[in-house]
Order: sequence, then C-alpha cells, then structure tokens
Amino acid sequence: MPTEIGLNDVALTQRSVGFREYIDSFDGYSFKYPGNWIQVRGAGADIFFRDPYVLDENLSVELSSPSSSRYKSVEDLGSPQEAGKKVLKQYLTEFMSTRLGVRRESNILSTSSRVADDGKLYYQVEVNIKSYANKNELAVMPQDRVVRLEWDRRYLSVLEVENSRLYELRLQTPENVFLEDENELRQIMDSFRVKKVSG
Repeated sequence: MPTEIGLNDVALTQRSVGFREYIDSFDGYSFKYPGNWIQVRGAGADIFFRDPYVLDENLSVELSSPSSSRYKSVEDLGSPQEAGKKVLKQYLTEFMSTRLGVRRESNILSTSSRVADDGKLYYQVEVNIKSYANKNELAVMPQDRVVRLEWDRRYLSVLEVENSRLYELRLQTPENVFLEDENELRQIMDSFRVKKVSG
C-alpha cells in the first residue's frame, strides 16, 4: 500500500543529501559540506558555501595573512575561552551598524578544544548574536520607536593554526533552524582539517 508523503517530508528529503568534500591543496585545508549547498563567489571569504533553501545558513573559511600573523599554534590565541572572546569581538565588529536604534545582544555559548584524527589541536567556539532595531528609527517620540528582533543567529567557528596562519571555518545558521540542522553542522565542524603546505 503506497504511503502518502507530506510537504514537510519532501522538504526534509530534499535537504538530507549527504556530504561532499572540499579540498584546497594550495592553502592547505579541507572540510565536508552538504551536497546540495552552493558555492558563492565574491563573498569576501577564501571560500563560501550556502544552503539554497535557508539563505542565512552558510559556511566560509577565513585565513589570516602569513605576513601579518606570527602564529605558531592555536594556543597562541590563549585558552579556548580567550579565543571565544576574540571570535565574538570579530563578529560584532563585522556586524557593526551605522543605522540609528540598532542594538546587538551576544553570548558565548560554548568554547572547547579537541585533538582530531590528524593529531592537531582545534578550538571550537559557539556564539549567539541577536540584532534588534527600531521599527521607526526617525520617530520623534520614544513610544513611536518600537524595537523588534531583526535576526537571531548561531555562529560556530573552528580554529587552527598552520603555515603561520590562523584558519577559521565559520558556520552561520538562524537559531530557529539550528536544532533541526545541528547534527549536520557538527559533522561539518568535525571534518575541518588543516595541513602544512610546502612554500
């Protein structure tokens, strides 16, 4: 007897498509990403992929310049907690707004370190940032400036140092999608590897 597939089942079926591996041999890093995510060029990061269904869900890799950084190991960032503060500060700097009445609330949710199967130490940082804005920022009377939540996102970073550079895998997802996609996002984080490149 055939079973009926609801719309939600179709959406879930479309989204669970397995993983592909991205390898950058020139810069010396690799990670796995969902097979249906698309690469976006010109996004400012070394590499950028996005979920085609949830546009605010994406991943990127950022690299520090070898000439401007003198990192020997990820521990040069301090403890995972200290690294977490630096990561959060960097995100808040990037999201700074010149609009009137914009307020950001941020929390470091967790920081940790792990030794991966390549024997290297990786730091992991999770933060939440909420952005609030006035609905009518030019209103004269305070009661007319209604504050509303613009967005609420989870940011997950994996940090490692190699080749005298800081490597950061960044994942972004709306907080209301995080629980649904947590397993997939953690698999991406766990797959991030950096390796020495011959210079």
